[in-house]
Amino acid sequence: MTDVAPPRGTDPLEPGRGRCAYQGAPGAFSHEACTDLRPWDQAVAFSDFESAIAAVRAGEVGCALIPVENTTIGRVEPAASLVEASGLYVVGEVWRPIRLTLMACTGATLRTVRTAESHPAALGQCVASLQALNLTPVEAFDTAGAARDVAEAQDPTRAAIGPARAAEVYGLSILRNDLQDFADNRTCFLLLSRSPA
Repeated sequence: MTDVAPPRGTDPLEPGRGRCAYQGAPGAFSHEACTDLRPWDQAVAFSDFESAIAAVRAGEVGCALIPVENTTIGRVEPAASLVEASGLYVVGEVWRPIRLTLMACTGATLRTVRTAESHPAALGQCVASLQALNLTPVEAFDTAGAARDVAEAQDPTRAAIGPARAAEVYGLSILRNDLQDFADNRTCFLLLSRSPA
């Protein structure tokens, strides 16, 4: 990322300062990116990209970290288009490796699971793997949100696809690591702000 350090010369009492927005539930790839790249900020979850970007424009948060491109599927939509139309400044960029994990409730196995739930972008990164495992993809609003839903359901026929950290957050068992179809699976995250520095 071109600027991961706290901005200099800014008022620390400015509303929203010290808060970084991301789309998804705790444990999502965007949440990981926020906590790993901006540990001095409070990571703030939003249910969709529009709300995360709107929070920056409104000054509720100081910045947002939004995924816009993936090496396997290309542009991450609608995020990329929303960033382009946001009127916000791109003050940082980073490519992060994305390792997809298949997770399910305790007691579930590769023989019991029938569906795999995740964000459409994540599902698009493991099409061949899902076909090989004979799993039906089910779209969810977010990778970690899918993990949370699978954990709450306690249904051994349902699995989620997301970061390994989500399995820890929601108490799920990992059935398969590195589910992504290509080893070099990376996502570009852009850091957005109302000001250029």
